[in-house]
Amino acid sequence: MQPTFFVAFFDLSRTAFSMSAAGLAVLVIGLVAASSDVAHARGLDKLVTLANVCIAAPFATFAAEHFSAERLLLNVVPRYMPWRLFWLYFVGVALIAASLSLATKIQMRWSGLLLGIMMFLFVLMVFAPGAIASGNRFAWTVVFREMSFGGAAWVLAGSAMGDRRKGKGLIAVGRVLIAIGAIFFGVQHFLHPLGLPGVPLKRQMPAWIPGRAFIDYLTGAFLVAGGVCFLRAWKVRMAATYLGAWIVLAVVLIYGPVLIETLANPSMAVQVEGVSYFADTLLYGGAILSLARATMSADRAESAHTRAT
Repeated sequence: MQPTFFVAFFDLSRTAFSMSAAGLAVLVIGLVAASSDVAHARGLDKLVTLANVCIAAPFATFAAEHFSAERLLLNVVPRYMPWRLFWLYFVGVALIAASLSLATKIQMRWSGLLLGIMMFLFVLMVFAPGAIASGNRFAWTVVFREMSFGGAAWVLAGSAMGDRRKGKGLIAVGRVLIAIGAIFFGVQHFLHPLGLPGVPLKRQMPAWIPGRAFIDYLTGAFLVAGGVCFLRAWKVRMAATYLGAWIVLAVVLIYGPVLIETLANPSMAVQVEGVSYFADTLLYGGAILSLARATMSADRAESAHTRAT
């Protein structure tokens, strides 16, 4: 039974409620675990220290969807795979484990590494074949989105490994994947300047938002500029900090009201879509911030080495 607090405001479906509850629970866990890092950081670095939390909470949200909307998600699992329902639940459990690991920063090197591998398997087995078959720009957006999420997981894993060759390699690969996605998304913002900012999917910005086209053009410019910086490994920390902060700001000021609006709709599909858009974009903001976090960790390690010598 859903708590009366939620029922008083929204007639939430079982799926929307479970997704929201899981995301909020992991968000709280992550904020508590990161409280010390946030307290010692300054300015926008406080947000950078929450990169793994911004990634963990959305993955928990999508994990809950695997257990509350399994019959719908089953259509996504390739039909050639045996025990399709088992793999659906297995992925849900894996996402929960990964989200808790990232939120608490416990064994993050393994959770990030394995999560990245899983995301790339999704791209190879599900999303890329679908995009090639359809040629739909939204399908390709999902491909680059999932690649960015997988790249971010590897960036976090590489950061947890410290100043080691494998860690640096994972960060470099993740940086390039995030860069390619950012440039693709930025171009889409110029071609279709009325969509929600960040990950350019089907939903349009509400008419009540002033300067919708300007917001999309500005976001597109930030994404292309940030992507070029990431690709060239130039000013990565600064570019990732400002771009990530811009995406998170859009989540709060634009996706937040959109989420409230969709949760007030009695349709389960609309509610789930609203939660998914909010979580997706927060996750993408976390993916960008992960590059700033990795660079911050590298700078601290280099400073500590310099002081020691």
